[in-house]
Amino acid sequence: MDKEKDMNQEKTQEEMVKEAVEEAKKAAAESEQAQEKEEEPCTGEQEEPLEEEADEDSDKEAEGADQESADADGASGEKKSRFFGKKNKKDKKDEKIEELTDKLTRQMAEFDNFRKRTEKEKSQMYEIGAKDIIDKILPVVDNFERGLGAVTEEEKENPFVQGMDKVYKQLMTTLEGIGVKPIEAVGQEFNPDFHNAVMHEENEEFGENIISEEFQKGYMYRDSVVRHSMVKVAN
Repeated sequence: MDKEKDMNQEKTQEEMVKEAVEEAKKAAAESEQAQEKEEEPCTGEQEEPLEEEADEDSDKEAEGADQESADADGASGEKKSRFFGKKNKKDKKDEKIEELTDKLTRQMAEFDNFRKRTEKEKSQMYEIGAKDIIDKILPVVDNFERGLGAVTEEEKENPFVQGMDKVYKQLMTTLEGIGVKPIEAVGQEFNPDFHNAVMHEENEEFGENIISEEFQKGYMYRDSVVRHSMVKVAN
């Protein structure tokens, strides 16, 4: 009995080994067939999917190009809208800079106007002061002229008289150098802007409204009258 059992077990083991070997062979054969199919060249039927894939790729490229064109148009439109449309709101920093620049410009203009006005006022004050001093010097000039006019021909050789005459000429040269000049009167037509008529006479030697005599010489400082000429007017 034991021997029969052992024999049966041995047969069973042999059968199991055979079945395992056959299954291994079958699996190896299937694996070789699958590998051969993968290595076979593609036929016409297999090319169709490639063409479809190529078409899909071209469609995708076209869609991408259209999208890029649309994006470019959108960007261009956005730039145009920015250029032709409303300007973007300025930053607070830029607004502050513009405000300070405008304030500085206004202050510079005001300062320039103030400087010009001050210079004009200073010039006017200087002219007023100069005219006041000249007006006080003119009586001295009048006294020199009266004294020298009363000198006889014999006395003109006197050293004292010659000295006074030199002082008078030096004084007149100095006044002329600062812009003081006498107003022409005798033989000129009467002009109330320069002359002060204190007498009137009928004189055939002179024309109508002509100055025949000067009692006190008038003077001008630059373009303004310091003292009017005191005159006699004929006819």
